[in-house]
Amino acid sequence: MGKVALLFSGQGAQCPGMGKDLYENNAASREVFDRLATRRGDIKELCFSSTKEELTVTSNTQPALFAVELAAAAALTAAGVKVDTVAGFSLGEISALAYSHVMPLEEAFDLVMERGRLMQEASASVHSAMTAVLKLSNEQVETIAAHHNQVYPVNYNCPGQVVVSGLAESLPAFEAEVKEAGGRCMRLAVAGAFHSPFMEGAAARFKEELGRHSFAKPTVPLYSNVTGELYGEDMLPLLSRQMSSPVRWETTVRNMLSSGIDVFIESGPGSTLSGLVKKTCPEAKTLSIATCEALEETLKALQEN
Repeated sequence: MGKVALLFSGQGAQCPGMGKDLYENNAASREVFDRLATRRGDIKELCFSSTKEELTVTSNTQPALFAVELAAAAALTAAGVKVDTVAGFSLGEISALAYSHVMPLEEAFDLVMERGRLMQEASASVHSAMTAVLKLSNEQVETIAAHHNQVYPVNYNCPGQVVVSGLAESLPAFEAEVKEAGGRCMRLAVAGAFHSPFMEGAAARFKEELGRHSFAKPTVPLYSNVTGELYGEDMLPLLSRQMSSPVRWETTVRNMLSSGIDVFIESGPGSTLSGLVKKTCPEAKTLSIATCEALEETLKALQEN
Protein backbone atom coordinates (compact mmCIF):
# COMPACT_ATOMS: atom_id res chain seq x y z
CA MET A 1 0.00 0.00 0.00
CA GLY A 2 1.30 3.48 -0.89
CA LYS A 3 1.16 6.57 1.29
CA VAL A 4 -2.45 7.50 2.02
CA ALA A 5 -4.13 10.88 2.47
CA LEU A 6 -7.63 11.15 3.92
CA LEU A 7 -9.67 14.08 2.56
CA PHE A 8 -12.81 15.49 4.18
CA SER A 9 -15.45 17.08 1.93
CA GLY A 10 -16.74 20.63 2.16
CA GLN A 11 -20.13 22.26 1.88
CA GLY A 12 -21.90 21.46 -1.38
CA ALA A 13 -21.20 17.72 -1.12
CA GLN A 14 -24.32 17.08 1.00
CA CYS A 15 -27.14 14.89 -0.30
CA PRO A 16 -30.34 13.42 1.21
CA GLY A 17 -29.87 10.04 2.85
CA MET A 18 -26.14 10.43 3.33
CA GLY A 19 -24.61 8.19 5.97
CA LYS A 20 -27.68 5.99 6.46
CA ASP A 21 -26.04 2.92 4.94
CA LEU A 22 -23.00 3.32 7.18
CA TYR A 23 -25.17 3.80 10.27
CA GLU A 24 -27.23 0.71 9.57
CA ASN A 25 -24.36 -1.59 8.63
CA ASN A 26 -21.16 -0.50 10.37
CA ALA A 27 -20.72 -0.52 14.15
CA ALA A 28 -17.93 2.07 14.22
CA SER A 29 -19.98 4.48 12.12
CA ARG A 30 -23.05 3.90 14.26
CA GLU A 31 -21.11 4.79 17.40
CA VAL A 32 -20.11 8.15 15.90
CA PHE A 33 -23.70 9.05 15.05
CA ASP A 34 -24.90 7.95 18.49
CA ARG A 35 -22.26 10.05 20.24
CA LEU A 36 -23.07 13.14 18.18
CA ALA A 37 -26.79 12.66 18.82
CA THR A 38 -26.09 13.51 22.47
CA ARG A 39 -25.10 17.00 21.24
CA ARG A 40 -27.75 17.47 18.55
CA GLY A 41 -30.69 15.12 18.91
CA ASP A 42 -31.88 15.32 15.31
CA ILE A 43 -28.51 14.65 13.65
CA LYS A 44 -29.50 11.22 12.32
CA GLU A 45 -32.81 12.46 10.97
CA LEU A 46 -31.01 15.44 9.45
CA CYS A 47 -28.59 13.21 7.54
CA PHE A 48 -30.91 10.36 6.64
CA SER A 49 -34.30 12.01 6.04
CA SER A 50 -33.87 15.72 5.26
CA THR A 51 -34.72 17.25 1.91
CA LYS A 52 -32.13 18.82 -0.36
CA GLU A 53 -33.44 22.25 0.64
CA GLU A 54 -33.14 21.54 4.37
CA LEU A 55 -29.58 20.33 3.91
CA THR A 56 -28.64 23.52 2.05
CA VAL A 57 -29.25 25.59 5.21
CA THR A 58 -25.72 26.20 6.49
CA SER A 59 -26.54 25.50 10.15
CA ASN A 60 -27.77 22.07 9.01
CA THR A 61 -25.21 21.37 6.29
CA GLN A 62 -22.11 21.66 8.40
CA PRO A 63 -23.09 19.40 11.34
CA ALA A 64 -24.58 16.85 8.94
CA LEU A 65 -21.47 16.62 6.77
CA PHE A 66 -19.23 16.47 9.85
CA ALA A 67 -21.25 13.53 11.19
CA VAL A 68 -21.13 11.59 7.93
CA GLU A 69 -17.44 12.28 7.38
CA LEU A 70 -16.36 11.17 10.85
CA ALA A 71 -18.64 8.13 10.68
CA ALA A 72 -17.03 7.05 7.41
CA ALA A 73 -13.55 7.72 8.77
CA ALA A 74 -14.34 5.62 11.86
CA ALA A 75 -15.29 2.72 9.62
CA LEU A 76 -11.98 3.06 7.78
CA THR A 77 -10.04 3.12 11.05
CA ALA A 78 -11.93 0.09 12.34
CA ALA A 79 -10.88 -1.76 9.19
CA GLY A 80 -7.24 -1.19 10.13
CA VAL A 81 -6.27 1.40 7.52
CA LYS A 82 -3.35 3.66 8.49
CA VAL A 83 -3.57 7.21 7.16
CA ASP A 84 -0.35 9.16 6.55
CA THR A 85 -1.77 12.68 6.27
CA VAL A 86 -5.12 14.46 6.36
CA ALA A 87 -6.83 17.59 5.04
CA GLY A 88 -10.35 18.93 4.79
CA PHE A 89 -11.96 21.39 2.42
CA SER A 90 -13.44 24.34 4.33
CA LEU A 91 -15.88 22.73 6.80
CA GLY A 92 -13.97 19.48 6.21
CA GLU A 93 -10.95 20.97 7.97
CA ILE A 94 -12.87 20.78 11.26
CA SER A 95 -13.60 17.12 10.50
CA ALA A 96 -9.86 16.67 9.93
CA LEU A 97 -9.15 18.27 13.33
CA ALA A 98 -11.38 15.70 15.00
CA TYR A 99 -9.93 12.79 13.02
CA SER A 100 -6.37 13.78 13.96
CA HIS A 101 -7.35 14.15 17.65
CA VAL A 102 -6.64 17.87 17.86
CA MET A 103 -9.81 17.94 19.94
CA PRO A 104 -12.38 15.34 21.04
CA LEU A 105 -15.16 14.35 18.62
CA GLU A 106 -18.00 15.96 20.56
CA GLU A 107 -16.05 19.17 21.14
CA ALA A 108 -15.26 19.47 17.43
CA PHE A 109 -18.95 18.89 16.68
CA ASP A 110 -19.89 21.75 19.00
CA LEU A 111 -17.39 23.91 17.10
CA VAL A 112 -18.94 22.91 13.76
CA MET A 113 -22.44 23.78 14.97
CA GLU A 114 -21.25 27.22 16.06
CA ARG A 115 -19.36 27.69 12.79
CA GLY A 116 -22.46 26.83 10.79
CA ARG A 117 -24.61 29.19 12.84
CA LEU A 118 -22.18 32.09 12.45
CA MET A 119 -21.76 31.57 8.72
CA GLN A 120 -25.52 31.33 8.23
CA GLU A 121 -26.02 34.61 10.10
CA ALA A 122 -23.33 36.28 8.00
CA SER A 123 -24.93 34.97 4.81
CA ALA A 124 -28.35 36.28 5.83
CA SER A 125 -26.99 39.80 6.26
CA VAL A 126 -26.07 40.24 2.58
CA HIS A 127 -27.46 38.84 -0.69
CA SER A 128 -24.48 36.90 -1.97
CA ALA A 129 -23.57 33.70 -3.80
CA MET A 130 -20.72 31.57 -5.12
CA THR A 131 -19.92 30.45 -8.65
CA ALA A 132 -17.23 28.12 -9.99
CA VAL A 133 -15.19 29.39 -12.93
CA LEU A 134 -13.91 26.74 -15.33
CA LYS A 135 -11.36 26.85 -18.17
CA LEU A 136 -9.54 30.02 -17.11
CA SER A 137 -6.25 30.49 -15.23
CA ASN A 138 -6.09 31.77 -11.67
CA GLU A 139 -4.68 35.05 -12.96
CA GLN A 140 -7.48 35.50 -15.50
CA VAL A 141 -10.13 34.96 -12.82
CA GLU A 142 -8.41 37.39 -10.46
CA THR A 143 -8.22 40.03 -13.19
CA ILE A 144 -11.89 39.69 -14.14
CA ALA A 145 -13.03 39.66 -10.49
CA ALA A 146 -11.21 42.95 -9.90
CA HIS A 147 -13.49 44.57 -12.51
CA HIS A 148 -16.61 43.90 -10.44
CA ASN A 149 -17.94 45.19 -7.13
CA GLN A 150 -17.20 42.83 -4.23
CA VAL A 151 -16.37 39.72 -6.26
CA TYR A 152 -13.51 37.66 -4.81
CA PRO A 153 -11.64 34.48 -5.88
CA VAL A 154 -11.95 32.22 -2.84
CA ASN A 155 -11.33 28.55 -3.70
CA TYR A 156 -8.28 27.66 -5.79
CA ASN A 157 -9.43 24.11 -6.49
CA CYS A 158 -7.32 22.70 -9.34
CA PRO A 159 -5.90 23.81 -12.69
CA GLY A 160 -8.66 25.63 -14.57
CA GLN A 161 -11.11 25.81 -11.66
CA VAL A 162 -11.47 28.74 -9.28
CA VAL A 163 -14.56 29.50 -7.19
CA VAL A 164 -15.52 33.11 -6.53
CA SER A 165 -17.76 34.65 -3.88
CA GLY A 166 -19.60 37.86 -4.54
CA LEU A 167 -22.62 40.08 -4.26
CA ALA A 168 -25.55 38.42 -6.01
CA GLU A 169 -26.13 41.57 -8.04
CA SER A 170 -22.49 41.62 -9.22
CA LEU A 171 -22.15 38.00 -10.31
CA PRO A 172 -24.19 38.07 -13.58
CA ALA A 173 -21.89 40.70 -15.11
CA PHE A 174 -18.85 38.83 -13.80
CA GLU A 175 -20.13 35.58 -15.32
CA ALA A 176 -20.76 37.32 -18.64
CA GLU A 177 -17.17 38.58 -18.73
CA VAL A 178 -15.91 35.08 -17.89
CA LYS A 179 -17.86 33.71 -20.85
CA GLU A 180 -16.41 36.38 -23.14
CA ALA A 181 -12.92 35.30 -22.03
CA GLY A 182 -13.64 31.67 -22.98
CA GLY A 183 -14.55 30.38 -19.54
CA ARG A 184 -17.68 28.86 -18.05
CA CYS A 185 -19.46 29.43 -14.73
CA MET A 186 -21.50 27.12 -12.53
CA ARG A 187 -23.39 28.34 -9.43
CA LEU A 188 -22.80 26.39 -6.22
CA ALA A 189 -25.47 24.95 -3.92
CA VAL A 190 -24.42 26.99 -0.89
CA ALA A 191 -26.21 29.70 1.07
CA GLY A 192 -23.60 32.45 1.13
CA ALA A 193 -20.31 33.93 -0.06
CA PHE A 194 -17.90 31.84 1.99
CA HIS A 195 -14.12 32.35 2.37
CA SER A 196 -14.44 36.03 1.46
CA PRO A 197 -14.49 39.41 3.26
CA PHE A 198 -18.26 38.87 3.70
CA MET A 199 -17.29 36.38 6.44
CA GLU A 200 -14.91 38.64 8.39
CA GLY A 201 -17.43 39.43 11.13
CA ALA A 202 -18.26 35.75 11.56
CA ALA A 203 -14.56 34.89 11.56
CA ALA A 204 -13.91 37.36 14.40
CA ARG A 205 -16.65 35.76 16.48
CA PHE A 206 -15.41 32.28 15.58
CA LYS A 207 -11.94 33.27 16.79
CA GLU A 208 -13.49 34.05 20.19
CA GLU A 209 -15.08 30.59 20.20
CA LEU A 210 -11.79 28.95 19.20
CA GLY A 211 -10.12 30.73 22.11
CA ARG A 212 -12.29 28.74 24.50
CA HIS A 213 -10.85 25.46 23.22
CA SER A 214 -7.47 23.81 23.61
CA PHE A 215 -5.69 22.18 20.70
CA ALA A 216 -3.59 19.04 20.95
CA LYS A 217 -0.82 18.26 18.48
CA PRO A 218 -2.32 16.38 15.50
CA THR A 219 -1.71 12.64 15.65
CA VAL A 220 -1.66 12.68 11.83
CA PRO A 221 0.00 15.48 9.80
CA LEU A 222 -2.72 18.03 9.01
CA TYR A 223 -2.84 20.61 6.21
CA SER A 224 -4.20 24.16 6.49
CA ASN A 225 -6.66 25.58 3.96
CA VAL A 226 -5.19 29.06 4.39
CA THR A 227 -1.62 28.15 3.38
CA GLY A 228 -1.94 24.77 1.68
CA GLU A 229 0.87 23.63 3.97
CA LEU A 230 1.12 21.55 7.13
CA TYR A 231 0.05 23.22 10.36
CA GLY A 232 2.82 24.33 12.69
CA GLU A 233 2.71 24.45 16.48
CA ASP A 234 0.19 27.28 16.87
CA MET A 235 -3.00 26.43 14.99
CA LEU A 236 -5.23 29.24 16.27
CA PRO A 237 -4.11 32.10 13.96
CA LEU A 238 -4.73 30.10 10.78
CA LEU A 239 -7.94 28.48 12.03
CA SER A 240 -9.38 31.84 13.00
CA ARG A 241 -8.81 33.15 9.46
CA GLN A 242 -10.05 30.04 7.69
CA MET A 243 -13.68 30.98 7.00
CA SER A 244 -12.78 34.41 5.57
CA SER A 245 -9.64 33.39 3.62
CA PRO A 246 -9.30 31.59 0.27
CA VAL A 247 -8.94 27.80 0.27
CA ARG A 248 -5.60 26.81 -1.32
CA TRP A 249 -6.70 23.32 -2.28
CA GLU A 250 -4.54 22.84 -5.38
CA THR A 251 -1.50 23.86 -3.31
CA THR A 252 -2.51 21.36 -0.62
CA VAL A 253 -2.79 18.50 -3.11
CA ARG A 254 0.52 19.37 -4.79
CA ASN A 255 2.27 19.48 -1.42
CA MET A 256 0.81 16.09 -0.53
CA LEU A 257 2.03 14.66 -3.84
CA SER A 258 5.50 16.10 -3.20
CA SER A 259 5.56 14.39 0.21
CA GLY A 260 4.99 11.00 -1.43
CA ILE A 261 1.22 10.62 -1.11
CA ASP A 262 -0.12 8.52 -3.97
CA VAL A 263 -3.52 7.36 -2.65
CA PHE A 264 -6.30 9.81 -1.78
CA ILE A 265 -9.38 8.60 0.12
CA GLU A 266 -12.39 10.93 0.22
CA SER A 267 -14.46 10.80 3.39
CA GLY A 268 -17.87 12.28 2.74
CA PRO A 269 -20.66 12.00 0.18
CA GLY A 270 -19.91 12.45 -3.49
CA SER A 271 -16.56 12.61 -5.25
CA THR A 272 -15.84 16.34 -5.54
CA LEU A 273 -12.42 16.24 -3.90
CA SER A 274 -11.43 13.10 -5.80
CA GLY A 275 -12.24 14.93 -9.02
CA LEU A 276 -10.09 17.89 -8.00
CA VAL A 277 -7.18 15.57 -7.18
CA LYS A 278 -7.49 13.86 -10.58
CA LYS A 279 -7.50 17.21 -12.38
CA THR A 280 -4.33 18.16 -10.52
CA CYS A 281 -2.63 14.77 -10.94
CA PRO A 282 -4.39 12.35 -13.36
CA GLU A 283 -2.24 9.40 -12.28
CA ALA A 284 -3.17 9.72 -8.58
CA LYS A 285 -5.33 6.95 -7.12
CA THR A 286 -8.61 8.19 -5.63
CA LEU A 287 -10.97 6.14 -3.47
CA SER A 288 -14.23 6.65 -1.55
CA ILE A 289 -15.70 5.47 1.75
CA ALA A 290 -19.11 7.15 1.49
CA THR A 291 -21.03 3.85 1.68
CA CYS A 292 -20.34 0.34 2.93
CA GLU A 293 -19.96 -0.87 -0.65
CA ALA A 294 -17.48 1.93 -1.41
CA LEU A 295 -15.58 1.10 1.79
CA GLU A 296 -15.26 -2.56 0.77
CA GLU A 297 -14.03 -1.56 -2.68
CA THR A 298 -11.50 0.80 -1.10
CA LEU A 299 -10.19 -1.86 1.28
CA LYS A 300 -9.75 -4.25 -1.64
CA ALA A 301 -7.95 -1.60 -3.71
CA LEU A 302 -5.61 -0.79 -0.82
CA GLN A 303 -4.67 -4.45 -0.46
CA GLU A 304 -3.90 -4.64 -4.17
CA ASN A 305 -1.99 -1.37 -4.32
